[in-house]
Amino acid sequence: MPHSSAFPAPAPGDRCPCTSGHVFAECCGPVLAGAPAPTAVQLMRSRYTAFVVGDVTYLLATWHPSTRPATLEPDPDVHWRSLEIIRTERGGPLDREGVVEFAARYVASGERGVQREVSRFVREGRWLYVDAIG
Repeated sequence: MPHSSAFPAPAPGDRCPCTSGHVFAECCGPVLAGAPAPTAVQLMRSRYTAFVVGDVTYLLATWHPSTRPATLEPDPDVHWRSLEIIRTERGGPLDREGVVEFAARYVASGERGVQREVSRFVREGRWLYVDAIG
């Protein structure tokens, strides 16, 4: 998992940054290492964790080509603190589309903030993030 020293690197036994309550090795770790996310929610969790650890390669690889930016540079001054999944629509192992609404809490320049988003996902062999809606 590529990351910069400005970003934390969780150990396999650490609690997963996505705040699922599971350890990294049993949650987002395998997905970031290449295992397919079985659901849109798990892809959302793994993408959040990729932002936490600064894994740009994973973020771009899991972004749908129709909306993927050419480059992405996470801000090392933004420290992601927790992820709350608010609701989901579809997005299961047999679905082709899914929606995940979330709130991601962070601290930047000493100020707390929350990024709220309703994200759209599609499964084209594997789950991919498409865009924010609504």
